[in-house]
Amino acid sequence: MADERCGWVTADPLYLEYHDKEWGAPTTDARELFEMLCLEGQQAGLSWITVLKKRENYRRAFHGFDPQRVAAMTEQDVETLLQDSGIIRHRGKIEAIITNAKAYLAMEAAGENFVTFIWDFVGGRPQLNRWQALSQVPAKTEQSDAMSKALKKRGFKFIGSTICYAFMQASGLVNDHLTGCMCYPKPR
Repeated sequence: MADERCGWVTADPLYLEYHDKEWGAPTTDARELFEMLCLEGQQAGLSWITVLKKRENYRRAFHGFDPQRVAAMTEQDVETLLQDSGIIRHRGKIEAIITNAKAYLAMEAAGENFVTFIWDFVGGRPQLNRWQALSQVPAKTEQSDAMSKALKKRGFKFIGSTICYAFMQASGLVNDHLTGCMCYPKPR
């Protein structure tokens, strides 16, 4: 069918828009990648739609995910955010975004390009998978294991292998749209 979607998508208009226009679309924009990595970490233990519905609030609370501005946030900022019902009020998750901004800046200061670093885990090109059913899609892979380990080594938090794989899917490093999905790339 021409309008079939991946089985995880609900009828929520926000979810439909996200699935159809964002999820699996490759990006090499550093700020977008940083935002996606941080937001995937917020999902830990929750559904993605919970985070997606709060995304605009996260963008406001964390200065558009500008690593410089986020890294400068203070303990007082954390306390203020813990009262913000527009985001997930979990101290560890809030602090992780700030820690991740500092780790991002440290990478850049050491001469490591964040975009290149991230894309190197898939050889610099999107990986197109050919899953026919949700049950075939892995929760993590060797590449996400390696990414998680490398990010942790650089000081990032809330970036286990499963979170890294979700990030890889969201940012288009891997395309895990099911083969029957309308968003699955058609042969040329």
